[in-house]
Amino acid sequence: MELQGLLREIAEKGVLYPNTEAIQMMDEVSNEARELCMKLNTGVYTDEEIRQQMSQIIGQELDENFSLFLPFTTDFGKNIRIGKDAVINSGCRFQDQGGITIGDQSLIGHNVVLATINHDYDPDNRGILHLAPVVLKEKTWIGSNVTILPGVTVGENSVVAAGSVVTKDVAPNTIVGGNPAKLISHLEDKLK
Repeated sequence: MELQGLLREIAEKGVLYPNTEAIQMMDEVSNEARELCMKLNTGVYTDEEIRQQMSQIIGQELDENFSLFLPFTTDFGKNIRIGKDAVINSGCRFQDQGGITIGDQSLIGHNVVLATINHDYDPDNRGILHLAPVVLKEKTWIGSNVTILPGVTVGENSVVAAGSVVTKDVAPNTIVGGNPAKLISHLEDKLK
């Protein structure tokens, strides 16, 4: 199996079973991602060098306005897509096997966790992985110490308040916060 086949299988099925070729391939990609993240996080680099290394981790060329503040970790890497002018602050952890999409001009605060994997609820099947993407639409602002769980889409222009745990989709042009995150206000109310 090649990487694109693995990514298609993840997208189509959303479930990975232990001791399969897909899991073995995922482990190989994860090993590479951990090694590349370790290199990235233990050196002193220019912004351009950081962009180049992050491009290698995710397998996508990043635009010159992409900004990443270290440290950063991902446990897979190849299932992250980042739009133009995105900013990722320090201490972020991405679990991207299920897919992470970051829209243009999105801002991600310090210590944000984007998680795309759940284990099976059945104790006898905890090795089964259920994967679902996290999607941040254009111009989202994710506050510091936010956790976004599998399957969540944050609508364009929305704000997620610091410290929130997002368990459900966030409507466009809204501000949410809390654990679990709930509607605080509509963005238009803050722009008056």
